[in-house]
Amino acid sequence: MLYLRFLSLVDRLPLPSLSVQRVIAFVVILTQGGIAVTGAVVRVTASGLGCPTWPQCFPGSLVPVGVSSNVQTIHQVVEFGNRLLTFVVVIAAAAIVLAVTRARRRTEVIGYAWLMPAGTVLQAGIGGITVLAGLAWWTVAIHLLASMLMVWLAVLLFAKVGEPDDGTVVQSVPQPLRWLTVLSAVALGGVLVAGTLVTGAGPHAGDKSIDRPVPRLDIDVTTLVHLHAEMLVGYLALLVGLAFGLYAVAASDAVKKRLFVLIGLVLAQSLVGIVQYFTDVPAALVVVHVAGAGVCTAATAAVWAAGRAREHVALPEKVRIRHP
Repeated sequence: MLYLRFLSLVDRLPLPSLSVQRVIAFVVILTQGGIAVTGAVVRVTASGLGCPTWPQCFPGSLVPVGVSSNVQTIHQVVEFGNRLLTFVVVIAAAAIVLAVTRARRRTEVIGYAWLMPAGTVLQAGIGGITVLAGLAWWTVAIHLLASMLMVWLAVLLFAKVGEPDDGTVVQSVPQPLRWLTVLSAVALGGVLVAGTLVTGAGPHAGDKSIDRPVPRLDIDVTTLVHLHAEMLVGYLALLVGLAFGLYAVAASDAVKKRLFVLIGLVLAQSLVGIVQYFTDVPAALVVVHVAGAGVCTAATAAVWAAGRAREHVALPEKVRIRHP
């Protein structure tokens, strides 16, 4: 009954065109990835506890209290600004739900759309746990990994919004190569996890207060950096193998182009990581690296989505049989 009332309210909205739906879906990708980047800004500026409580910023106050607190004003502004951006993410997520529901898209599209607000609410909860746990490294790791998962799902949503609802599912990549694509995605997950471990043991803890030290991962950071780099090499090797496989089976140009873009992005991300290592992890490059992680995740999801899509397939004309 509640859902029917929701549909009746949605029906009063203007009918969104396909281009409008795609624009909103693209904005969803940007917001899901952007909130991870702003989170990195919070961390490298040591503003992670600029708002030391959650959901309030300070006990008894939803907003920063400025000079009346022992927390520097700049840290309060940075952390509170990141929290405010959550509302932008929520608005974009709500907009895509309303758009695809009003357009009466297929169930698959509507289901992916609903994952956006649901995931955003979950992320807000994880963010709260991160603050209440004093920025413990494992909570920060989960927060980032959840953001990358949301970026992946947002890219799949964008791809599915652009497909015709009455089309036929066409698999343009043979199943063995589809499994290789899955394996590369798993390898990417390993790279991301290893990266969060490096962050957990690295110099940017998110807060520098002496009276409330941030719980850190007690493992040699150089060892973790090598683990992260080796995982990245494995991920890149799988992508190169996938490229050779796609050429061997004469896969569609769309899939191959996306894969080449992905390989280029991974190489660029590798270069950023190398520069970070030899320059003592400057704050600006940490933000760039987090942004690169989101872009590589999105590009990997795009390759996966291109391998199996819904299309309009032209049926062959019937052959006329001439009787003697």
